Amino acid sequence: MHRSLVAGSVAGVLLAGSALNASAAEYFDRIASFPIIANLADADKKSETVAEIISASEDGNLLVYTDSPRKSIGFIDITDPAAPKPAGTLAVGGEPTSVKIVGGTAFVAVNTSESYKSPSGKLVLVDLAGRKVSSECQLPGQPDSVAANAGVLAIAIENERDEKVNDGALPQLPAGALVIGSLNGNAIDCSGLKTVAMTGLADVAGDDPEPEYVDVNDEGKIVVTLQENNYIVVVDGKTGKVESHFSAGQADLKNIDTKKDGRIDLSGSMNGVPREPDGVHWIDNNRFATANEGDWKGGSRGFTIFNKDGSVSYESGASLEHEIVSLGHYPESRNKKGIEIEGIEAARFGQDNLIFVGSERGSVVGIYRDTGATPELVQVLPTGIGPEGLIAIPSRNLFIATSETPLHVDGGVAPHVMIYQRAERTAPAYPMIRSAKNAQGLPIAWGALSGIAADKSQAGKLYAITDSAYGGAPRILTIDATRKPAMITAETLVTRKGQAAEKLDLEGVALASDGGFWLASEGNVPKGVKNLLVKVDAKGEIQEEVSLPASLEEGAKNYGFEGVTVTGSGANEIVWLAVQREWADDAKNSVKLLAYKPSDKSWGGVRYPLDKTEEGWVGLSEITAAGDRVIIIERDNQIAEKAKLKKLYSVSLADMKPVVLGGELPTVKKTELRDLLPDLKAAKGYVLDKVESFAIDAAGEAYIITDNDGVNDSSGETQFLKLGKL
Repeated sequence: MHRSLVAGSVAGVLLAGSALNASAAEYFDRIASFPIIANLADADKKSETVAEIISASEDGNLLVYTDSPRKSIGFIDITDPAAPKPAGTLAVGGEPTSVKIVGGTAFVAVNTSESYKSPSGKLVLVDLAGRKVSSECQLPGQPDSVAANAGVLAIAIENERDEKVNDGALPQLPAGALVIGSLNGNAIDCSGLKTVAMTGLADVAGDDPEPEYVDVNDEGKIVVTLQENNYIVVVDGKTGKVESHFSAGQADLKNIDTKKDGRIDLSGSMNGVPREPDGVHWIDNNRFATANEGDWKGGSRGFTIFNKDGSVSYESGASLEHEIVSLGHYPESRNKKGIEIEGIEAARFGQDNLIFVGSERGSVVGIYRDTGATPELVQVLPTGIGPEGLIAIPSRNLFIATSETPLHVDGGVAPHVMIYQRAERTAPAYPMIRSAKNAQGLPIAWGALSGIAADKSQAGKLYAITDSAYGGAPRILTIDATRKPAMITAETLVTRKGQAAEKLDLEGVALASDGGFWLASEGNVPKGVKNLLVKVDAKGEIQEEVSLPASLEEGAKNYGFEGVTVTGSGANEIVWLAVQREWADDAKNSVKLLAYKPSDKSWGGVRYPLDKTEEGWVGLSEITAAGDRVIIIERDNQIAEKAKLKKLYSVSLADMKPVVLGGELPTVKKTELRDLLPDLKAAKGYVLDKVESFAIDAAGEAYIITDNDGVNDSSGETQFLKLGKL
């Protein structure tokens, strides 16, 4: 069962020939991240708030987003896009589901339904200059999407089904419909709104269409997705005539992960998967792209470009999903529908027609260049958790992505709106690390990097381990940090008697003197999992599993081993283990650094004093021997604007004199080496909570890596930062 898969040449990467080439081209980089909680009064900041669908003013200086939990819309001033400012909120008398700005008016679709069986809604017109509601139009049901172009306004009336009734199966009346109207500049006559029936068209539950999303092209033609019905309708927005309608069809998927088992295994397949498109956007007047999220029975994990007659111009299949695997953003726990493509946008930037494809579960946006045939993947942008609203502003070279999911950590933080700017660059800032292809021609799967160690002789060569997010297949990954982005070039499965070593939560790695590795596995007391020091050979086979002394294990709580390093040699070799947080026998704000001596199998330790913060907890994430000192990551568990402590501290080896366990342990003296918050803020997103890996390579270059938790309650973003010589 041992497998060490070594990647091939530069051509092994999935984006070879495009974004990774070091030739100047235009790429988007994130320039700001706006926490929507900034729009709320202090008294409201603990209540739920989201940013779902977004629109931009015609001059590109104002953003308006929908916030359904608060029954309001929010405003963001991006006159300076690198420094967005809160511009307030406005109640709209119901749940806003979509917004589109035309001139000085924001057209807001609002759901006012009392129940699934009695849907209702309204179109709210907001005067942007006065930030007030100017008028309202009643709608014949629950709206879900609004779009406008060429003097045509279109609203999808979904009248969504109750997923708790009959397992969510259709039909569940009343049926949805399309509402259209003619714009007079930025005004509309409510009495002139027309309802276009969508019944009798779809092959699946044709008597219960559920229009999900609409878009209008430059000729006033409307494309409507009926997601649950797996159907698409094209309507003349000026006459209301249905011009064409057709099934969204199915896709065959190869080399995908289909099992939720703690490992990313791209050997599965699914055939005949209904696309069930969500978002849709015209690319030009003859073609449109659909985001095939799936909802009921479908979810083909990609996007499709259709001609308006229903013929397929391009199907992405699993190609974008493979790219997302290579970037460490694949959500293994969501294998039924994988990366779930939900939002889509298209716009012309300079000479390029670009298509923006949002992955709800991978929390990224793929950017493609339209070629008229197979689109070219240019780059992938990191977003907040669950990107929902995408808006391009070509006049200002900007792109915006909203996030509907809060950041789930202790003392959770509200979603962010992220702003990106296009400019000429040699390469995009993200990704900072990715993987090459393995021997089967598929990307090396990874995520949840929780510890690194540096090769002692080769500069830029690092080894990383994956934690319990992939407990079914713990691995040691080889990283070439001389590349930009850094490249995962090989993987070694950790095995026990030839089988994948399950139930390990690897949180630290260090090189052993015999060419193998020492691994730190964190315990989980409620689940009966012990803290273990694991010795493996160079092929990943476990040679020894060292448990803590029984007297110490009794007091061990959760938050155990979080790093491992080695000092000394021969009979004086000591394996040091950092314990993340206090155990039962520790004083408050004091944790152990445990010392294991392989020569006589003895245990000792010292105490390490923790800093204090006002919110959350503080603990250790890494320990690394470096010359005459050890370097330790000390951090809080807070994220974004709540993050206050992410630091490197050093402790002199002369102070690391372990005492036999059972007596009073000496407390070491620490010296602050580097505040990591400026480094983590440099990516212009929110501060990630888990900076967990640190190493110094053979050339003296220092590196840190953040842990993305295997994309569980995380955006999946991984920051791989080269700090230089400390």
